Amino acid sequence: MIKKILLAFVALIAGLLGFVALQPADFTVSTTATIPAPPAVVFEHINNLKKWEAWSPWAKLDPNATKTYDGPAAGTGAASSWSGNDEMGAGTMTITDSKPTEHIAMRLDFTRPMAATNTTAFDFKPADGGTAVTWSMSGTNGFIGKVFFLLLGVEKQLKSQFDEGLANLANAVKAAPAP
Repeated sequence: MIKKILLAFVALIAGLLGFVALQPADFTVSTTATIPAPPAVVFEHINNLKKWEAWSPWAKLDPNATKTYDGPAAGTGAASSWSGNDEMGAGTMTITDSKPTEHIAMRLDFTRPMAATNTTAFDFKPADGGTAVTWSMSGTNGFIGKVFFLLLGVEKQLKSQFDEGLANLANAVKAAPAP
């Protein structure tokens, strides 16, 4: 009887491991919101990494986090590094492509709590009432990353954080002095 229970348990674990292994490694998470401002105004709040403090959904996770900035003030080559509590983690983001009022791409190198390299992008399109901003992140998960995405609902959490960030961005743009 105990042998049968052990065999069933081993089969269940093997099945779960096999199911996780068969999940796609590549992922993309994205969301879109309309910000009530022209593309040039919205673009500047994302292209200048120092302005992220006003709207990033992660900025409030650790008010004592250390942040540093390297490279130009904005645009391609601008970089920001952070190190915070366990919830915020640590890493670096670097703007790799910046096309004014159209597109910003970044490389995200996370070092803590789990090492990963992902790409994030912001695309801007004129829309009724302002600018449609699409925020996306893509990358490739190893086995542990697949477990997190599958069992912890990471994709849903990221989308929720992106939605929050875009809502914060709308408020930051609205509160900023006119150029």
